[in-house]
Amino acid sequence: MTAKSRLAIYPGSFDPITRGHEEIVRRALRIADRLIVAVAHQPSRSKQGMFSVDERLDMIGEVFADEPAVEAAEFDGLLVEFARQRGASIVVRGLRSVSDFEYEVQMALTNRQLDPAIETVFLAPDGRWSFLSASLVREIARLGGDASAFVSEPVQRRLRERSGSR
Repeated sequence: MTAKSRLAIYPGSFDPITRGHEEIVRRALRIADRLIVAVAHQPSRSKQGMFSVDERLDMIGEVFADEPAVEAAEFDGLLVEFARQRGASIVVRGLRSVSDFEYEVQMALTNRQLDPAIETVFLAPDGRWSFLSASLVREIARLGGDASAFVSEPVQRRLRERSGSR
């Protein structure tokens, strides 16, 4: 990475990664030279996710196999610490709704207090994906529905395998 290149981090659970996430990743590459899609370990979550962290990392790698500027990584602990360790100066967050905005601004302001050198950039998704969430995709898959309109083929394949549907 050259002195002028910008590294951004797009953190989340990505359980699973959706087309909305993908769109945010591709748009984030307009403002950053490289992007880490960072899967957060969330031991405080009471419910178990559909996919393990390793499976999520594999799916991200498959979805962005054609994009060398995208890296999948995992992190545990404070996002700003992970950003410092990796040399990132930008955090990318997607905003779908007003409720997202309230939570994300609170997190951005807290992160700014923890490390003023790290900027948070909010990206609104394309209108096609403004309603989409990973939890909605998981629910469709659990109920035997077809989520292929909402996820890339490698993710859909894993959803079918996990849910036992065709």
